Amino acid sequence: MRPFWTVPASLPRHAFSARDAARAGDVWRAFQEVAVEASTLAGWPPLRYRDEDVAFVMRTMTVVHAREVLYGEKLDATTWVRSFRRGMFSHREIRLCSARGEIASAAQTWVHVRAAKDPDGHWQLTPVRAPESLERAFPIHDATQDDATRELAEVPELPSFAPLAAPQRATPFELEVEAWITTMDPLDHVNHPAYVDWCDEATSRALRRAGLDPVMLVPVAESATYSRGVQALERALVSSRVVGVTEAGDVVLDHQITVDDARCASVTTVRRVIGVESSRLVEALGGF
Repeated sequence: MRPFWTVPASLPRHAFSARDAARAGDVWRAFQEVAVEASTLAGWPPLRYRDEDVAFVMRTMTVVHAREVLYGEKLDATTWVRSFRRGMFSHREIRLCSARGEIASAAQTWVHVRAAKDPDGHWQLTPVRAPESLERAFPIHDATQDDATRELAEVPELPSFAPLAAPQRATPFELEVEAWITTMDPLDHVNHPAYVDWCDEATSRALRRAGLDPVMLVPVAESATYSRGVQALERALVSSRVVGVTEAGDVVLDHQITVDDARCASVTTVRRVIGVESSRLVEALGGF
């Protein structure tokens, strides 16, 4: 079995903003497609998971953006499995690059689950060990020991930041969203990149209220941990606040996504706005 794969990648036209730069959530969707493509090439296409009543669901994901994707830009993706703990927790690394160099890097933790529908037709997901045939299909790859991946081996992490002097003074801003029936994923819940969309929508509305142009929002990095899937017609509350500023002057925001006070996801985003100083951005987003 091959230890890593390099495949072409692309983003559709609707992934781009009014300044023809890709949105963070759509970069996350590109990473998801790369993971699915690599699984398919390894002999596990989506329908095989369905036939065997198993699936992988996202537990955590961290993305660092080296530069924004431009519309029409041809991308290549390299991916491998860094570890597969207890045959249940698959840690996958993905790197996107173009002729301009590195674009973005992702570290994903997927949980292998048994997928079965309850009497009401809802999917019930139970963590279980993957079958031996699946484990063999995804051999562990040490990127530091291979010339083809050595330069890609550094695991993406959020940048360090200086917390606000009095974080309790930061004013939270909120966004309520209703999950559409027609946007449910194959496991009948909100797909994981949508949570990043919601966080950026909340941030963009706060920028607009402060008189800043949300089209100029630039993704720097994100990290998300998922606890519970949001289902169709549920109303999710996104509660956001500024928590700090990086050495580069980018603003760090914490987002808690809940349904009826039950936590569904915790997301951290690192953002800058073109032409806006960090102090002004912190103020616009409820800092001081």
